Amino acid sequence: MYKIFLIEDDAAIAAAVVSHIASWGWEARKANDLTRVMEEFTAFAPHLVLLDIGLPYRNGYHWCSEIRKLSQAPIIFLSSASDKMNVVMAMNMGGDDFIAKPFDLEVLAAKIQALLRRTYDFGAAAPLLGCRGAVLDTGNNTLRYAGQTLELSRNEYRILQVLLEQKGRTVSRDTLMRKLWETDSFVDENTLTVNMARLRRKLEGAGLTDFIRTKKGLGYLIES
Repeated sequence: MYKIFLIEDDAAIAAAVVSHIASWGWEARKANDLTRVMEEFTAFAPHLVLLDIGLPYRNGYHWCSEIRKLSQAPIIFLSSASDKMNVVMAMNMGGDDFIAKPFDLEVLAAKIQALLRRTYDFGAAAPLLGCRGAVLDTGNNTLRYAGQTLELSRNEYRILQVLLEQKGRTVSRDTLMRKLWETDSFVDENTLTVNMARLRRKLEGAGLTDFIRTKKGLGYLIES
């Protein structure tokens, strides 16, 4: 199911858009705290973003720029400021489409569907995996957090990938070892322990304390 993230401060517009998107079978979520947009973005990991320009605190251009540091997910700008300058600026900032307010919900849904098809049916855009502001780059095996880029070993990357894919659920040691086995690198109990300890030190050094939690007797967990 595709996930659509809406960044909009008008409650009535947001409610109508979220409801209509859900009727198309997509998962829709509105940003709840417009001062913490990127935290909500990384936690939700959407396939597409609907972004208003005239927002409190920071405008849509700012959030588009921040999103583009982490993701190539398509962005559709929504704005009543539909003059040529705003449209050109939206595209130059990394937007993929622009819809002027007021808009027809069916037209919006059709544009979303077309962008999703173009972006994902042809294999573009690697999925975004993230939590607490940290984003795992599935293209080059790195983790980005607070302006830092952490280089990960193959096993460290695979551990984070599995735990982030199962975010909010406990992953057993056996499951992790099976996943690491798939990389053609044999991992026994001790090797997994060593890799986990090294990864945790690396995360803590970057400021991500207790990012991976141990559930005694059960396995490991990254909380959503």
